[in-house]
Amino acid sequence: MQELSCGTSNIVGVRFAVYPMADDFVKIIKGALKETDTSKVWMETDDVTTCIRGRSEHVFDTAKAIFVHAAKTGTHVVFNGTFSVGCPGDSEGDSYMSEDSHRLNEQAVSGEKIDTAAHFSLYPMNNPDYMQVIADQVETAEKHGTFTKGVHYASRLDGDVSDVFTTLEEAFVRASETKNRAHVTMTAAISANSPSTKAK
Repeated sequence: MQELSCGTSNIVGVRFAVYPMADDFVKIIKGALKETDTSKVWMETDDVTTCIRGRSEHVFDTAKAIFVHAAKTGTHVVFNGTFSVGCPGDSEGDSYMSEDSHRLNEQAVSGEKIDTAAHFSLYPMNNPDYMQVIADQVETAEKHGTFTKGVHYASRLDGDVSDVFTTLEEAFVRASETKNRAHVTMTAAISANSPSTKAK
């Protein structure tokens, strides 16, 4: 049996789904994908989820743009995804690691102001100091002014969509830098335009 070793790849990926709570959900999802420039990430969609992989900044840039383009319609939209870096099974999409750091979607979505809420959880694999790593990233969220409170199995963020995604990206990247050859995953449920009263 081949031995699996974590942290041997710097490829970042997220497997996610976007759920517009509307009858025309197909139009909203396809519209968001059409408006998003995905040329700097490896992307594959099936009937369950979409997976994008590449450099960290491009994965977060693409995920944010898809969510923003769906949410700017005013529809209640939820993004549910799992981010990962250092997965021992990552081997495809390496060519996208040679892209430069310019974010293709940043300018197009920077003017969108969307009130957003999120629950996120960090999982620093094989790290005996994992609780400290998680606590440090809660401080990162507090620094950005997006941290609302801890909830069972997650931390809650509230704020403008750009601030929430900046917090998620910084927490994920910082957690992955705390250990040599780290394997870190992060789950994130992100919501906009919910008709429910926020439970802050």
